[in-house]
Amino acid sequence: MRRGGWYRVLWLAAVEAVLDVNASPVPVLIPFLELRYSPPRRWTVVPRPANAVNMPSGWGPEYAVCPSCRHRQQLTSRPKRMSCESCQIDFAVAWDEHYQPAF
Repeated sequence: MRRGGWYRVLWLAAVEAVLDVNASPVPVLIPFLELRYSPPRRWTVVPRPANAVNMPSGWGPEYAVCPSCRHRQQLTSRPKRMSCESCQIDFAVAWDEHYQPAF
């Protein structure tokens, strides 16, 4: 799982949800989730994890996740809109959204 990701909820209970992560069920405690009824429609800006291994170091302190194909992309400035390098679709960037801190 990664921060800023959108995962389908397979099962929801009082204290945990079971998410579909890469075709496998993964239980997660509800306090660690932000539940939404629809997928994002703007680029998600995600803080770079301290232990990031598959992200170029030159990307800086944050990156963006495409709302259509979930491609991760470098942020070179603070654009209002971006086109995805993978799916080529243009979306606004959600600079106003904030996320729970990583644990």
